[in-house]
Amino acid sequence: MAHRADSTVLEGARVVLPSGTVENGRVIVEGSRITGSAPQDARTVALPGHWVVPGFVDMHNHGGGGASFATGTAEDVLTGVRTHRAHGSTTVVASTVTGDLDFLARQAGMLSELVEQGELAGVHFEGPFISPCRKGAHSQELLRHPDPAEVRKLLDAARGTAKMVTLAAELPGGIDSVRLLVEHGVIAAVGHTDATYEQTVEAIEAGATVATHLFNAMPPLGHRAPGPIAALLEDERVTVELIDDGTHLHPAALELAYHRAGAGRVALITDAMDAAGVGDGRYVLGPLDVEVKDGVARLVDGGSIAGSTLTLDTAFHRAVTVDRIPVEDVVRSISANPARLLGLDDRVGSLEPGKDADLVVLDEDFRLKGVMRRGEWIVDPLAG
Repeated sequence: MAHRADSTVLEGARVVLPSGTVENGRVIVEGSRITGSAPQDARTVALPGHWVVPGFVDMHNHGGGGASFATGTAEDVLTGVRTHRAHGSTTVVASTVTGDLDFLARQAGMLSELVEQGELAGVHFEGPFISPCRKGAHSQELLRHPDPAEVRKLLDAARGTAKMVTLAAELPGGIDSVRLLVEHGVIAAVGHTDATYEQTVEAIEAGATVATHLFNAMPPLGHRAPGPIAALLEDERVTVELIDDGTHLHPAALELAYHRAGAGRVALITDAMDAAGVGDGRYVLGPLDVEVKDGVARLVDGGSIAGSTLTLDTAFHRAVTVDRIPVEDVVRSISANPARLLGLDDRVGSLEPGKDADLVVLDEDFRLKGVMRRGEWIVDPLAG
């Protein structure tokens, strides 16, 4: 059960700020916000040997805790949100999967209510406007060309809460749909695409600014046909999503993305499905059956990878300890960058006075020990 911290001073930890890591640092919380000075009656929480980092911002997440954002009820969605909060994701965008357009519109309407209530940070439509050649774990029968009128239908259903739409811009209507999204302040993301290098450049010039799970569900990098990967990595306007779970990406691919794009253009995501935080077993992703074995989700029919079972605390730990990415760069990728992309960086994404008191406490081995959201301990670092 979450409980409010009221006035709290976290001290003695390594605190990661936008300016760098502060040894023996302090974070002061007053109510739901970070503040610059501590009242006399503040509770002190000593955290020597720990790290304090901003709460994680997951901009691509389909569910968790056995619940689906794509097909579940409002209570199901809240179950998934709470599961990810307990793993450090204090800000979560709900991602859909390909489905019937009318159903997607109804689901978006329900999700928009949870955004308005402050439980979600927005809605991401992944499909149905994607390539049948690179559909991954999406139902081919329900795929559609990105007709701007149909894209607009989903935006209207989301009532201003749509944050991102993933589409294959090379399909008929794709470039016009990218322009429509930009006009409405919604991120146009290139993904599940069979585009050439030149077609991807055209999408970026039209306003696309995100690569949906770079490398996955797109043509591989070729020396004569570089495809979308080269175009997305080389353009300074594009942020690339990466799924760092040890399954979706070889470490060399992740290293390449960080080297070419730089930490300021990487967003670590989960692309999680229902099994995140639960375990192996049989699940569904949209209308498709999924089997999770040894933590890897695959379609029962065909064996395609079907999202992940990742949580962002695991992604953080892996990025630092396995991939050897500097802690400050991981913090940018898992908090600051997605917050900026979503237009939420005035409230979340860094530990600065005036922002929401969203933070994660990690031990010296980068294992999660505490989670605070808006001044409430979701996971108390001193409990147990």
